[in-house]
Amino acid sequence: MTIIEALILGLIQGLTEFLPVSSSGHLEIGRELLGVEATDNLRFSVVVHGATVLSTLVVFRDDIAKLLTGLFKFEWNEETKYIAKIAVSMIPIAIVGLFFKEHVEAVFATENILLLVGLMLLITATLLTLAYIKKGGDKDISYKHALIIGIAQVFAVMPGISRSGATIATGLMLGNKRSEMAKFSFLMVLVPILGENFLDLLKMSSTTEAAATAGISGVALLSGFITAFIAGLFACKWMIRIVKQGKLIWFAIYCAIIAAISITGSFI
Repeated sequence: MTIIEALILGLIQGLTEFLPVSSSGHLEIGRELLGVEATDNLRFSVVVHGATVLSTLVVFRDDIAKLLTGLFKFEWNEETKYIAKIAVSMIPIAIVGLFFKEHVEAVFATENILLLVGLMLLITATLLTLAYIKKGGDKDISYKHALIIGIAQVFAVMPGISRSGATIATGLMLGNKRSEMAKFSFLMVLVPILGENFLDLLKMSSTTEAAATAGISGVALLSGFITAFIAGLFACKWMIRIVKQGKLIWFAIYCAIIAAISITGSFI
């Protein structure tokens, strides 16, 4: 992987991790266009995902500090309840990660990945359109809604279904406040991403993976990390404003266009 390719893929990861357009789908499209075999490389994946986690921590540092302060009061206060809801939302993806990870990974090995990404992007476009029509409501996120939103996140393991798009759209269709959905969506994924990265780090200790990553220089990895981090900061803040303003329809249109291109490209 060259530095330029790392910059491009880091930019894609940073922007699409937060914007409701599917980071995994766009990375697959980027891999096909650039012809980069290392896109699925564990080391690069861990680095760019770590960058987006860091950008999330920076954007929500005040909220996270408040939640942790409330948690360590060891009281059943609002902060503890909020953390409990995040924990509930993580149950579905934890089950999939523990018992069905190999099946999920097999999906990414499908021969016609562009066709799959295109079809899944159409689903993302549909969800965003429905959320735009519903426009959210005035409800606070309940434990039941947290679980349903967590189930929506499970479907986002498919390349082309946006995690932020699926979770935010589901929350809005359930009638939750627009002002809360982006924050909840981004905070609920922190632990799952960190957990997955930890497992990937364990995998990287194998001889096979060490050989597979030999072609990626430290400069390329650093370039991907910095690009993903800066792009993630921008995209995260932008997405918060977009959800509050109820303008998800533009991303629905974008996903539909990219889906059409991807599906067409799969037959060429």
